[in-house]
Amino acid sequence: MNRTSQGERDTAPSSGDRPPLSEDRYRRGARRTGAEPLAASWEPTGRKPRKRRRGVKGLIANYGWRIYAIPVLLVLTALVVLDTTAPTTGNDPGAGAPTDQAGDAAPITTPAPPEATEKPPVEIDLKNFPTAQLPDGPKFSEQGSGTFAVIPGTTAQAGTGKLYRYAIAIEDGVEPGDYGGDREAFARTIDGFLSDPRSWVGTGTAALQRVDSGDVDFTIALTTTNTAHAVCGFSIQFEASCWHRASGRVIINTARWVRGAKAYGNDISGYRTYAINHEVGHALGNGHVGCAVEGGFAPVMMQQSFGVANDYVAQLNSVPGGDRAAVAADGKVCKPNPFPVAPQ
Repeated sequence: MNRTSQGERDTAPSSGDRPPLSEDRYRRGARRTGAEPLAASWEPTGRKPRKRRRGVKGLIANYGWRIYAIPVLLVLTALVVLDTTAPTTGNDPGAGAPTDQAGDAAPITTPAPPEATEKPPVEIDLKNFPTAQLPDGPKFSEQGSGTFAVIPGTTAQAGTGKLYRYAIAIEDGVEPGDYGGDREAFARTIDGFLSDPRSWVGTGTAALQRVDSGDVDFTIALTTTNTAHAVCGFSIQFEASCWHRASGRVIINTARWVRGAKAYGNDISGYRTYAINHEVGHALGNGHVGCAVEGGFAPVMMQQSFGVANDYVAQLNSVPGGDRAAVAADGKVCKPNPFPVAPQ
């Protein structure tokens, strides 16, 4: 390509001195001279103009895949428009709220909570229902070390009569959740059961005092289930606590402490009161008895962990190792009662 200097451009002839442009230079195939504009051809050389088709086939032939994109784009556009124009409430409690006749925002009502799925347990037929099974409930500690740690603390003497000193301990390996996570609170709960005027101190035959050192008459020990089986035996194939004379321990089975007994329904506190009073009753020298008065309150020394129907408890005790002489199968059924001093 020829280049001109600045001087040559300055001395170039004006437009009025230029010769007329020849039409031949735009003819196809003609050689373009310098500074002439490009001439574009709309029809490729040697090809005849393509005749456009009409109708649907023509649209497909002319536009190809783009013809299918049109309906999709239309649908997407409609969705965007609907989403943009729809009312939104966000986190503003007044946005989109209905208005009352005065034009102010109507008060927003909180929907009622869903109906609880947990239902209270149905009333148990204490005469015919097999009440010895462990109720459903939380997990409990099954395996411990067999060693026990005494909980520090003492109480004043409660009651009159022969004085019995006791300690409170928990087996190593019992999970804190089984006794509420607070050892001292657990011990105070037991102290409360035993100092209640309806407990053994209310009979006038025994006085009780908690100590944490020196000689004791018995130790109340929260015990894992497997250790309880090893100490108490398992002749009746249901979870139970016991008085173990050889070690001087009142064994409280964690399975029962956590879940209670079916005869007590969902009254777990009532059952725990019974369990302590029943096993301490053994430590004080009392044996098992049955229901004495049909429809009355069960004696605390009845095996209420298994039930309060004499026929059923007698059947359980008929196995080898059971307390066969404790209960007569006379058809009597009592009401659960956790205290030695029964209500009148």
